[in-house]
Amino acid sequence: MIVDEKGIKDSWKEYMEKLMNVENEWDHSISTTVKERPADCIRINKVAAALKKMKKHKAPGLSGLVEEMIQITGDIGTHWILDLCNVIVKEVCIPENWKSSVVFPIYKGKKDPMECGFYRGIKLLEHAMKVVESQPSANHA
Repeated sequence: MIVDEKGIKDSWKEYMEKLMNVENEWDHSISTTVKERPADCIRINKVAAALKKMKKHKAPGLSGLVEEMIQITGDIGTHWILDLCNVIVKEVCIPENWKSSVVFPIYKGKKDPMECGFYRGIKLLEHAMKVVESQPSANHA
């Protein structure tokens, strides 16, 4: 059993690095075609639908922005997200601060809570990025 603070930190670091960097096996059977034209603009109804489908009471990404904050702004927030999504798709460029996330260990509720192996990692992503990812146009930009 590790009892010193450095040992505990190193143990958690090793566990989370392994957990978050495991390569999943797949048969490479997915194929795609490259589009030679610009990506389609994302439409306001698609953004509104994506925002409506987002789950409430989720933890924020690094910016601190949560779905409820976007929703409370109504049409203004929806249009802001729309403009942001279209800039990202048009320029094929994700904002730098969206490329980072925070990983938190969550106890699975079974066995010894003092053992790293009984935790799973969750990544806190930007809520606005989830809207971009849900758009068909964004997937072929």
